[in-house]
Amino acid sequence: MTAEPGATGAPGPFADERGQGQDVLGLGERERDALLAWVGENLPLARRSASGQRVFYWILGIGFVMGLAAHVGGFLLKTSATTEPLSLVADLIYALGWSLWTGVVVVIFVQIWPEAKRRQYKRALDAYEAAVGRQAPAGSGPAPDPASAEDA
Repeated sequence: MTAEPGATGAPGPFADERGQGQDVLGLGERERDALLAWVGENLPLARRSASGQRVFYWILGIGFVMGLAAHVGGFLLKTSATTEPLSLVADLIYALGWSLWTGVVVVIFVQIWPEAKRRQYKRALDAYEAAVGRQAPAGSGPAPDPASAEDA
């Protein structure tokens, strides 16, 4: 069983499919144009969704709310518990809730806050470089150093 050009069931060359007006995705020209237009309109949303930050923030929010609810519920159960097994369960719920909501707070201050600050600094530096690039005439050499301009 060799795959000769005349063999039955052998896949045809890819050039034949593209020659009939379809691209790599298998879309016609109209569908591809519609897809590109939609992606162009929704590019910021697509980038946020692709990076996964929105899902991460939702998970942190849900963890914080559930942890706080478990912490308060465990505290209330602890104060009203009269038997030993119920008191143990109340202590466990209280500790679980405390660990959940404080863990979320730690993640915010260790991971999210520094990353947000880094992005703000990057945007500010990019805006500065763009502004300096617009002010300098073409071919005038490197951009002036702001530290040396303050000394003068």
